[in-house]
Amino acid sequence: MNLIVFGATGLVGKQLVQQALFNGHHVKAFGRNVFTTDFLETKNLELIQGALFDATEVYNAIRGCDAVLSAIGGGFDSGDKTRTLGIKNIIAQMKKAGVQRIIAIAAQAILNADEDTLVMDKEDYPEEYKPVSKEHFKVYQMLNESGLNWTLAGPSDIIDHGPTGTYITKAGYPPDPVNDKINSGDLAMFMLNELKKNEYVKQRVGISN
Repeated sequence: MNLIVFGATGLVGKQLVQQALFNGHHVKAFGRNVFTTDFLETKNLELIQGALFDATEVYNAIRGCDAVLSAIGGGFDSGDKTRTLGIKNIIAQMKKAGVQRIIAIAAQAILNADEDTLVMDKEDYPEEYKPVSKEHFKVYQMLNESGLNWTLAGPSDIIDHGPTGTYITKAGYPPDPVNDKINSGDLAMFMLNELKKNEYVKQRVGISN
């Protein structure tokens, strides 16, 4: 497949690029610092230095791809709109380019705690995480309204480790039992596996090790 990875220089993004290349995909790695990141040199990797909010640059990068993998991040304060503005532009340019499949990352906060309550709305949810959780939820809302074939992972804490090949998932909810961590390598592995399985199309997914 021809894939593009947004947020390619982050913890999960680097794992996505590495594993996708290992699996024989052609990969476009998009980001501001892609040329200073230690990626494996191969003819199947195309480095694209670009701005996430630039419509033309994002459109040109997405055009010709079979699917989009988004590992874009941002800060934890209420003023950082990287996630929402970034996904808004990605969605718009996917539609323009005729690309339908996207797998992206949010946080466990956007999952259901029960039938009536999100994890982020529980009484004991930490106040300091609420601003970024609201941003993640807006990402979910935009994908849900996009008409695209999306999957949104809601991981617990992401740890900078490679794949173990062992993780658990659950549609709409944190997995049971939930371990409060997921290796960046396993999260990337899930996203690439989901490209083949299409098990969680138009769904949020809880995941942990």
